Amino acid sequence: MPGLIRGVARTAVVAGTATAVSNRVSRRQAGRWADKDQQQYEQQMAQQQQYAPPPPPPPAYAPPPPPPASDMNDKIAQLQQLGQLHEQGILTDEEFYAQKTKILGS
Repeated sequence: MPGLIRGVARTAVVAGTATAVSNRVSRRQAGRWADKDQQQYEQQMAQQQQYAPPPPPPPAYAPPPPPPASDMNDKIAQLQQLGQLHEQGILTDEEFYAQKTKILGS
């Protein structure tokens, strides 16, 4: 029986050592591949920067034109509609005067 336990123990040690070595080899290979990928990435970025045309300058925008002056006919039409709504009782006196001031003020 002691020989059997010793054999099992030896097998466990060998298997553990093999696993540790295998893991270390895998990590080393992964590290090498990561380094290689990083180098390739850096080379590609350097090439893109070398061959990429410079970005165009930002466009110079002119200030927006002033809003068109309201046509007096439009204001008159709005005031007429407002008056009709006030006469029908839809708008209160306060609402009517507030909207009238808004139309005439703009």
